[in-house]
Amino acid sequence: MSYIFKAEPSTSTAPFSPCDIDKLHEFAFSVDQVASVCESLESAGDIDRLSRFLWSLPLNQSEEWGKDERILKSRAVVCYHRGEYRELYSIIENYFFTKACHEKLQFLWNEAHYSEAETIRGRSLGAVDKYRIRKKFPLPQTIWDGKIQNHCFKEKSRAILKEWYSKNPYPSPHTKRELALTAGLTATQVSNWFKNRRQRDRAAQIKNKSDRGGMMGGSGGSGQLLMSSPPLHMTMTPLQMPQHQSLTYITHPAGLLAAQSYAAAAAYQTSLPVYSSPESV
Repeated sequence: MSYIFKAEPSTSTAPFSPCDIDKLHEFAFSVDQVASVCESLESAGDIDRLSRFLWSLPLNQSEEWGKDERILKSRAVVCYHRGEYRELYSIIENYFFTKACHEKLQFLWNEAHYSEAETIRGRSLGAVDKYRIRKKFPLPQTIWDGKIQNHCFKEKSRAILKEWYSKNPYPSPHTKRELALTAGLTATQVSNWFKNRRQRDRAAQIKNKSDRGGMMGGSGGSGQLLMSSPPLHMTMTPLQMPQHQSLTYITHPAGLLAAQSYAAAAAYQTSLPVYSSPESV
């Protein structure tokens, strides 16, 4: 693709509107103008046009584009949405961004690693999974000022979500956006919170049902506790037990207390009168 540039480059730094982007190849523009276009498209959420615009930039000025963090940030956004995570990591790791860009790039860094892990595991990640991913792939120094990040919601935000969850555990996309604005979160964070909360509640219900089923009687749910039959050696006195079994059981630590009961029962039995059977007379 060929590009036509004017002999005298423009010195205007006014941002281009998205409708002028397709005509940019007809003008000579500065780095600031390119960055303004990138910021305009990025804030509008038009990632497809942003991608086409970055691809159309002339190669003979690529070194200039690579020194402006606004353009690099837009490239990182495009790489994330296109699933080109290796390129995204390379952009982030090879340029020291100012603090103004940290929050957005930190989000892209973590979300890209989450997405890769979900693809490998074939399932969505929980809070613990994401914590382990962040520990495995810590933020590079290029987008981190050394401060510890708090990934937990504030109590006020959590209270807002809990209150709505008690009314409707399945909010609509429109409601999620409203809750995000009210709680100071993103729509994705709100959606993930409701999803994780529903999963925890379902797991708790299954566990409670399993616990109740194990302790209740099986005949019509009468509510009586099930009592299993005692083992054979618990119903036999030492006189009835084989000699080797009696010795083995009594010498075992768990059987010492039972052995005392057996000894008392044996002493009681030997104190009773002995009656001969008719055949022995």
